[in-house]
Amino acid sequence: MTRRSLRARARPASSEPAALVLARRTARAGVSRVHGLQALRCAVTLGLAVALARLAGALIETGGLDELALGLAGACLLAGAGLGYAIETRGAALEAEVAAALLDAAEARLAAMPARAAADLPRGAVIAGLQRHPAALARLVVGHAAARRMMGLGPVLTAGAVALVSWQAALALLLATPVMIVFFALVGGMIRDRAAAQEAALGRLATQFADRVRTLPTILSAHGLPRETDKLDRRLRAYADGTMGVLAVAFLNAGVLDFFASLAIAILAVFLGLGHLGLAEVPGFAHLALWQSLLILLLAPEYFLPFRRYAELYHAKAEGEAAAASLAWVFAEDAETAREAGPVLAVPGARGLVLPHAGPVADFDLPETGLVALTGPSGAGKSTLLRVLAGVEAPLAGAVRLPGPGLRATWVSLDTPIPAGTLAAAIADGTPATPEAVAAAAASLGLGDDPHWPGGLDAPVRAGAENLSGGQRVRVGVARLLLRPGTGFCDEPTAKLDPANAARVRHALARAARTRLVVVATHDPALAAMADRRIALWAPLSERQAA
Repeated sequence: MTRRSLRARARPASSEPAALVLARRTARAGVSRVHGLQALRCAVTLGLAVALARLAGALIETGGLDELALGLAGACLLAGAGLGYAIETRGAALEAEVAAALLDAAEARLAAMPARAAADLPRGAVIAGLQRHPAALARLVVGHAAARRMMGLGPVLTAGAVALVSWQAALALLLATPVMIVFFALVGGMIRDRAAAQEAALGRLATQFADRVRTLPTILSAHGLPRETDKLDRRLRAYADGTMGVLAVAFLNAGVLDFFASLAIAILAVFLGLGHLGLAEVPGFAHLALWQSLLILLLAPEYFLPFRRYAELYHAKAEGEAAAASLAWVFAEDAETAREAGPVLAVPGARGLVLPHAGPVADFDLPETGLVALTGPSGAGKSTLLRVLAGVEAPLAGAVRLPGPGLRATWVSLDTPIPAGTLAAAIADGTPATPEAVAAAAASLGLGDDPHWPGGLDAPVRAGAENLSGGQRVRVGVARLLLRPGTGFCDEPTAKLDPANAARVRHALARAARTRLVVVATHDPALAAMADRRIALWAPLSERQAA
């Protein structure tokens, strides 16, 4: 049996956006490995600095070559290059893995989302967002996360190495750290707000562009092209201004860090120079061997390197957080998943249904086979109830159970999707029907000899079925229903047909209903009279009171 009921989805315990939680969970193990490689490269870099300092000190002071230092420097260079390659390769692969996981989640969400809810999404913003947001979020949880961890570990290791030579020099480096942390805090809110504004501007631009492309013929016929061009220009400028705002803050951030780093290194160099020249007795900077002073100067830039790397990726943090917020629709709870589970029905039918815009519906049962007609005045909710029964739209409350095995249902309406090709291919679409069965279905609905669509089963169907009328689409859909074993759902199947073709559709639906359930929403009294069961709906209470 096929059964649908409303289920509750558990929210994450964390207050973070669900997209960010998923991205971090996907990247957790990989980021730890990347961080381990980065820590190892940091240690190799420290070893390289010691080797270079010893090598340069020996050359300057004695003119001799320290072979041990030279060998150590070569080994560290090779090891550092190999570790750098491994870090970049693994980081890129992990970002791709996280982005793919987010795209899979979005695809699954779109597949499970009721058609009406999916249609309500801003298409342009969704398409543009799926191209940008997963990658931005992946950079946040991989590249930015690794840089943040190294900002805590790298300076500590470097300061420790400097302290072995001069704890005063290490203290001087540590004193520069609070200034940069305070600056990060000040810049954080500014760049986050600008990144959010940039993402919002892109979403509006993409949505407007997609909408205007879809309605371009109407815009041209109404001579509205200059007005729409101005609107697009304004939104393009807003997006460009948002992008430049994010980049300006990022450049400012990097520039200030470079200033403080250069200032700290210059102070160290002055103190070390004064000590070597004997012009000042600064504790920790005087009476050092040349290689020790060189080691301090080589390690000082390494101390600030993790801060610089973090500053370079600081805009990635803001963009990733904005992307996580923009991907909220992927994990948003809809009416079908947000409510407590409805009752498990013992028999096929509906219990406690409340329809969007139409209100509650009286409970009813559904037969295993037969023709069921949904009747009532316009606005009573016939089409909405039909979509709910078909699973195209979710009710506000209640549960539905359909009879029969979980076979693919067939939807028939004026906008039945029909692929380009031939009439035979359009009827057989999605079925393993034989050519004889396709011909019989077409003949029963007058499609094989339609004077308005010559060519028989070889009659062409253009892209988008633009050469078919609404009535022809309906008849193609009913012909498919004759070839498929699943339940049929038909929305006003005789509304746009002449009397002869309407009679053909009625008889075809009655024939199909002998072996499966066929539910029709109709105003056609002749079709309703043929039904094995009617479910009468009434207009919403507000409309009845107004009448």
